[in-house]
Amino acid sequence: MEGVITSIHGDVVEIEFGDTLPNINDSLLVRKADGETVILEVHDHAGSSVKATALGYTHGLKRGMAVISSGGPLKVPVSRDCLGRVFNVFGYPGDGKAPLEEYELMPVHRRSPSLEDQTSPAGILDTGIKIIDLLSPFPKGGKVGLFGGAGVGKTVVLMELIYKIIRVYSGVAVFSGVGERMREGHELWKEMEGRGILENSILVFGQMCEAPGIRFRAPLTAITMAEFFRDHERRDVLFLMDNIYRFVQAGNEISVMLGRLSSRVGYQPTLPAELAEVEERLVSTKSGSITSVQAVYVPADDITDPACAGVMPHLDTIVVLSREIAAKGIYPAIDPIASSSKVLNPDDAGRRHYGIAWNVKEHLARYKELLDIIAMLGVEELSAEDRQVVKRARKLESFLTQPFFQTEDFTGRKGRHVPLERTLEGCEAILSGKMDSVPEEALFMIGGIEEVR
Repeated sequence: MEGVITSIHGDVVEIEFGDTLPNINDSLLVRKADGETVILEVHDHAGSSVKATALGYTHGLKRGMAVISSGGPLKVPVSRDCLGRVFNVFGYPGDGKAPLEEYELMPVHRRSPSLEDQTSPAGILDTGIKIIDLLSPFPKGGKVGLFGGAGVGKTVVLMELIYKIIRVYSGVAVFSGVGERMREGHELWKEMEGRGILENSILVFGQMCEAPGIRFRAPLTAITMAEFFRDHERRDVLFLMDNIYRFVQAGNEISVMLGRLSSRVGYQPTLPAELAEVEERLVSTKSGSITSVQAVYVPADDITDPACAGVMPHLDTIVVLSREIAAKGIYPAIDPIASSSKVLNPDDAGRRHYGIAWNVKEHLARYKELLDIIAMLGVEELSAEDRQVVKRARKLESFLTQPFFQTEDFTGRKGRHVPLERTLEGCEAILSGKMDSVPEEALFMIGGIEEVR
């Protein structure tokens, strides 16, 4: 099937095909004068024409050029040899190494598994990060969102999770970098290579400098590779995305260029459907599990923004990183009150874990309520009971900090992996008063409570 370019508007190309049109999401090929091939993707049908977005740069394209339909959606190579490699949205290696030799091509647009084939999240994933395991545990095979503004540590937490999953669980990690800076992607690649964890990882990048069509489809390429390891290799996969907000932004850019009327706060009217297309494929099946952790940039620190609110219904666990907590030098800068998890209940987490977690939350919430009074009148003006709550809450706050393996070179502190049982023992000791005589500084940036001297 062959068509002709009739107009070009930025990254949107209109092509005349006549009576027979390619399907929505099919890929089209255009060969420029210099021999380079540009891939387009069909988004709209308009009479005998289609509107397609360019998965690349449109310079060099002009009216009258021939366009060939590939007959199906974009396909990417997948195989076991993808491990340890860096790819772009087309599945081409970006690490300077030799191309893949043995692989099969899989379409990036696929239906999500049927309800019959899907399985519910089973069990809790022990990340070894105290505040996460205690207050917002990750369900194995579930979806997790890391919400936070710029510079509060979302990427550091993601990198730490990759390290833990590969080192502790010997799993496969697929990382999708969507609309992030080239510097950040290069640093992640080299750091993973240096720590010896790249060999069980796959990195897929659609960078900030690239066309919106590339940023918009980068998550689907990464998901296709994750599905291969789940369905064909029957492996448990950790899927990480940084940052899903940039995916929403890319969709918004495309929507505007296609001439669609904007919806709430200027976002595209198709926002819920676009998010669902990604989220509904990140599920666990009888073959294997995909545990997904997605960083979500919060514009202007407003968590009610439609892009953030649109992601939330798909998630099992919400982890909120706070600028206020980061300013106090407490890392990871996770807000214990705003963070939540569906598996933090007596049936999934166990009565002991559930009881300790809510006791910790009550202490920290009460401490937050009393901060204004303390600032105006001083802690001495509080009742004896409230003074005790404040004292223990500050110790819990210090105890729930933790040095990361990924930050050893910057902080000089050796990283810690703390099993859930040791976290529970430490919080129990603080809540029961056994640590009342210990200064809170002694609990800062340690692993288990046994490290206190």
